[in-house]
Amino acid sequence: MSNNLVFIVMDSCRFDSYHAAKTPNMDRIGTGERRYAYASWTSPSHYTYLMGMIPHDSPQNVFASEVYKKDFVKWVDRLGIDGLSFKSFIPNLSLPKVLQDQGYRTVGRVSMPVLNPASHLNKYFDDYKLMSNHNDFAGMVDEIEFDEDEPSFHFLNLGETHYPYMLDPKSLPHISGVHGVFKRMDDQLGQGSEDKFFDEKQMRDLHLQQIKTVEYVDGVLDALIAKAPKDTHFIITADHGECFGENGYFGHGPIVHEKVLEVPFLEGKKR
Repeated sequence: MSNNLVFIVMDSCRFDSYHAAKTPNMDRIGTGERRYAYASWTSPSHYTYLMGMIPHDSPQNVFASEVYKKDFVKWVDRLGIDGLSFKSFIPNLSLPKVLQDQGYRTVGRVSMPVLNPASHLNKYFDDYKLMSNHNDFAGMVDEIEFDEDEPSFHFLNLGETHYPYMLDPKSLPHISGVHGVFKRMDDQLGQGSEDKFFDEKQMRDLHLQQIKTVEYVDGVLDALIAKAPKDTHFIITADHGECFGENGYFGHGPIVHEKVLEVPFLEGKKR
């Protein structure tokens, strides 16, 4: 029987936030390392992951095509499915499609509205839902079920590590993000209004709060590990990083900065 797969994406979590956090449960899965996302914001990064790719380590003196081929072959070791290769993913370039073809039940739980079920990301999922609460990793864990007779793929996008980092939004200055921008964009057109930028102390506080959310996620992870059958393969990463004032930048998206591309990556099996 093939291994179950849990693929967790901590939205917006930059590498040094993960590195500074206490993560005993993630440590049980594997050793975290610094890698780089293929995109600087949520949607394109998740599309990349659902192609079957993972954050890269920016290798030198290699052809990009060779890096991709090696990444796809790694699914053989992760899942115990012989013969998986880049050809297995053609023409759909879809990890959930490949897993469906191998008899997996494919389940998606997302926190960001740009990943909602009407998006193309939902293709080849048997069960896909946008959570009603921005910060509901615990709710996702409650809903997850494993069947000893059917392997499953659980793809989870977590909002806890995304602004406003589990704080009451009213306690922080407003900054347009994936939750706020779609609700406020039409109202603001033509008004010339802009969000007030954070000062240096607020930037530090926000970074510290993201570190705390990583620790919260790690605490909830304990229940998911307990629930998962032996040999379940976990991948834990982020879709992109975040800027907290470096070179005058805040956030992610239309920002070209190393901190926006640095992400944590770890993987391993439950033993």
